[in-house]
Amino acid sequence: MKRLMLILPCLWLVACGGCGSSSSSSQPDDQTPIDQNPDDETPVTFASVEDLGEALFHDPNLSLNRTQSCAVCHNPDHAFIDDRLDANNQISAVSLGDDGQSLGDRNAPTAAYASFVPDFEASATRQRHNPHGEFTDYQGAIGGQFHDGREVDLKGQAGGPPLNPLEMAMPDKATVVERLLENDKYVASFQLLFDENVFDSVDDAYLAMTTSIGRFEKTDLFAPFDSKYDRFLAGEYELSEKEAAGRTLFFSSLTNCSICHQLHDEADPVLNRRETFSGYEYHNIGVPENTAIRVLNGVTEKDAGLYLNPQIDQESDKGKFKTPTLRNVAVTEPYMHNGVHRDLKTVIEFYDQFVNPQRVNNPETGLPWETAEFPETVSQELLEIGKALDDQEVESMVCFLRTLTDKRYENLIQTKGIHCDAALVDPAPTEPDDDRYPEIPAEMTDPVARGEFLFKQKYGCSDCHGSDLEPIPGPNDLDLNGNFIDRGNGLMDFLVGRITEQEISELQRYLSTLE
Repeated sequence: MKRLMLILPCLWLVACGGCGSSSSSSQPDDQTPIDQNPDDETPVTFASVEDLGEALFHDPNLSLNRTQSCAVCHNPDHAFIDDRLDANNQISAVSLGDDGQSLGDRNAPTAAYASFVPDFEASATRQRHNPHGEFTDYQGAIGGQFHDGREVDLKGQAGGPPLNPLEMAMPDKATVVERLLENDKYVASFQLLFDENVFDSVDDAYLAMTTSIGRFEKTDLFAPFDSKYDRFLAGEYELSEKEAAGRTLFFSSLTNCSICHQLHDEADPVLNRRETFSGYEYHNIGVPENTAIRVLNGVTEKDAGLYLNPQIDQESDKGKFKTPTLRNVAVTEPYMHNGVHRDLKTVIEFYDQFVNPQRVNNPETGLPWETAEFPETVSQELLEIGKALDDQEVESMVCFLRTLTDKRYENLIQTKGIHCDAALVDPAPTEPDDDRYPEIPAEMTDPVARGEFLFKQKYGCSDCHGSDLEPIPGPNDLDLNGNFIDRGNGLMDFLVGRITEQEISELQRYLSTLE
């Protein structure tokens, strides 16, 4: 049954690492050849494997009807996603095949930053770099290409779409190689850059093609690391109030986003500059079926995700999908592995529903959130960590995620009613102040005990820092201006004008007892 499911449409339009094309459907002619002297009999060739890969990436001749290249499903002008519109004039949740009729069942993910995905491992351990050390290391499948990691690396991924019947639809490798042989520049380049006899073997020629595409996908074009967030880390950009508040939420235990969406230790000054915002773990986060797409593509089988990977045989892995990068997430809608959500704000509220009883309905449909395809394997414990967010905090999260957009794609960000340069608004209290900030019992006189009460109950410091505390900076990090711990921003504003000097002293006494 498992092998049969692998050929269903629900698997076949994942990302095309060769499914694809940009606004141009023709092979680019601006490559720099090694020798362009028309009087020289030396064949014209591409200067490097990467240049050859770029030409292949844009070449629609590698599809059956010569209509689809890798860049169709991974448009370089739109964060390397498939930005073609559907009948409703929205970016389609799934991609259209080379035949102009076939539809896949998964959303083609961005090819940007894909080179940083580690090779697939069915069983691995990953140290999570969350800020408070409260969670155990992840153990399970990691990395690989496509939503289910079924290809180990980029060259493996690049070889899938040309032979996929719902994508580029070539019948076999030999037919693809025949198309390569039609192009004299390809032939000369393959022989120069790989082996003079590379075309003697179909498998060797096909591997050279996929290797070239993979090498192109490792160039800086796919991973410039020049977003506002990167410029902020370099001291070249100042985050707005909302962006800063969203950053703090993202890296705090209030949301715990960083458990799954942080690859490097934030304290590492080098690796933190190349953060891809994914640990490439596999989880079932409760994404519902995209029924609208299923009506169009006729797929009836549940998408078992990771379980369909040939290296996986545990039923507990059904419904799990790889954690995607958040680079360019603000311009790569629709979201989730099946494109079921269209708005980034909806995605934040989808996560918030697991801890917030007020998030009853999907804002895009006005109806209650639908159940997961495999509810029995949902990572419920992981999803229920954290605190409920209010609407302003949701907006702040969206604003921070927008800062992860590559500079050349910032013009694609749509406001959608969220203005990230606007100041934060102090929320009106929803309950009496005395109830929100209970006073220390009169009989409690020990300053250490009073400090612990302040930390864990009155001011809820433990909401972000955890109840089982690790040592944190102090006491000089505490002052009356609201600049607390390491990120000083709007989350601490509620303390300004409320906390007293005596309470600060008592907090310091409590913190000093931590080993």
